[in-house]
Amino acid sequence: MRGLFITGTDTGVGKTVLSAALVAALTAEGESVRAYKPVVTGLEEPPGAWPRDHELLGEMAGMTPEEVAPLRYGPAVSPHLAAAMAGERIDPARLIDAARALAKHGTLIVEGVGGLLVPFTQDFAVRELAVDLGLPLLIAARPGLGTINHTLLALQAARAAGLQVRAVVLTPWPREPSALERSNRDTIARLGEVEVVGLAPLPSADRTDLALGGAGLPWKRWLTSKRCVSCQT
Repeated sequence: MRGLFITGTDTGVGKTVLSAALVAALTAEGESVRAYKPVVTGLEEPPGAWPRDHELLGEMAGMTPEEVAPLRYGPAVSPHLAAAMAGERIDPARLIDAARALAKHGTLIVEGVGGLLVPFTQDFAVRELAVDLGLPLLIAARPGLGTINHTLLALQAARAAGLQVRAVVLTPWPREPSALERSNRDTIARLGEVEVVGLAPLPSADRTDLALGGAGLPWKRWLTSKRCVSCQT
């Protein structure tokens, strides 16, 4: 299976923007790409300026939103609670099988839900899905205050499960980062022994803007090689 698994230090840290930028950049290079976000919640919430996660990923990958996200719930709560409120229970095997089916048709970009320890069921979290799929990991994180602790904890959680972390992506990475933001980037790289890169702010959800943002990331190396401890941008 060829692809990348995008997780985050928390919700709202830029996982979908990063995932969509990667999908757009890969398709711009002529790659066949499939996007997958196993569960979407919060559909009852008013839409924002950008499309909803599965809609944006579907548009970039040439897929329907339903193909991207097989499970969709209204309340803005964690997946296991959203399923319980709907009188359902998430079947981990279904999530794994759906991802593997998509991977047969191209490079697979998987966007997790929240962080690695967000549960789908009592004993199956986002981390377990990443392990079962065997894809290398990208961790989306904020560049500002508090990100060192959150990011190092995410790295520990990933590595404890044997996951290969390709890089931490700080997003949105300012065009003129502050001393704090530069220090956060360097500290995470040094203490976490991980590549840290920045994804610049993207002006819109337009395919061209997303592809340009993704093109600035070393995704070709991430798809084919192991981690780069000394690489920082």
